[in-house]
Amino acid sequence: MKKILILSALALSLSLFCQETIAQGCVAIRQFSGLGNAVGQGNILNPGEWNISTNYRYFKSYKHFRGSHEEPARVENGTEVINYQHGLDINISYAFTERLYGIVSLPFQYNERSSLYEHNRTDRHTTYSKGFSDMRIGAGYWLLSGEKAKKGNTAVGFGLKFPTGDYAATSTFYKGDEGTPTELTVDQSIQLGDGGTGLIVDFQGLWNLGSTFFWYYDGFYMFNPKETNGTPTNRSRENEAIMSVPDQFAMRTGVFKSFQKIHGLGASLGGRVEGIPVRDVFGGSEGFRRPGYIISVEPGISYMLGNVTGTLNVPIALFRNRTQSVTDIENSTPDNEVHGDAAFADYLINFTLAVRIPKKIDSPFN
Repeated sequence: MKKILILSALALSLSLFCQETIAQGCVAIRQFSGLGNAVGQGNILNPGEWNISTNYRYFKSYKHFRGSHEEPARVENGTEVINYQHGLDINISYAFTERLYGIVSLPFQYNERSSLYEHNRTDRHTTYSKGFSDMRIGAGYWLLSGEKAKKGNTAVGFGLKFPTGDYAATSTFYKGDEGTPTELTVDQSIQLGDGGTGLIVDFQGLWNLGSTFFWYYDGFYMFNPKETNGTPTNRSRENEAIMSVPDQFAMRTGVFKSFQKIHGLGASLGGRVEGIPVRDVFGGSEGFRRPGYIISVEPGISYMLGNVTGTLNVPIALFRNRTQSVTDIENSTPDNEVHGDAAFADYLINFTLAVRIPKKIDSPFN
């Protein structure tokens, strides 16, 4: 049973929920994840051991929502905004002790955004962004050890997100009746960073429910105290002229099963919620943002061979809500409620490959 628990913990730790992150579409400002879920190795790595993982994620967002109401006419009329995002995270974790671990996460992105309204409203054009995103460093601590952790454990973690990604990336837009090429900052949804230093608080856990079934849970909240980053949005409303630096959150839970007849194979089924709040916990909330959240069902499968583990997760959207932003509220009147929209994806593809590097043991015969 202990070997099964170790296998399950490893597989689940690689089921990254926001690679992120974090929401699927315009509400998701950029690729992101909680630090602890990129590690999850604190109670299975021996002190001095490393874990290196790469996570690839992809989604296409194109279905528009205003609140929880979908606007299918956008797709039918060909006026929808289409975002394609490819992300790659490289995560390096290290176990300092049986319970304490550290993590460095290096994210890269390639994004495309196709629209009419950002150009001359007649012809569809595509803008691009690519490069290094906002890196994270952090540490986590498993609450239990030894015999107390035999049936399960919970870890809490803290980290920092640094503004290493370009938060004023530009691309070519085509303006006016003649489609004049103009270099402008790209939409907030495909910016590589947000320009703020964030504090990450996260947790994760795994408990044996009996036999080969396990309950897992994890989540994070990123506090972004900085209010705006100075990047122009190219929007007409004065209070939406500069991009906001919003908080971000995600949480997931579900059941994992390991298969004894096929050593190393596991499958999971759960749910998750992720998004961007209307207002930040600390600091101001002015500037332009698209707040909202998405609730998904999340099937997954994993396979471990030796020290190598592969995991595939495909969260499928069940409920999407583009909530009213601070600027929407400010622009509303008793006779006219302003409520911006956002494009969401139907599903997200997450694939992770991780390699555990055992600590070398000196031989007494060397």
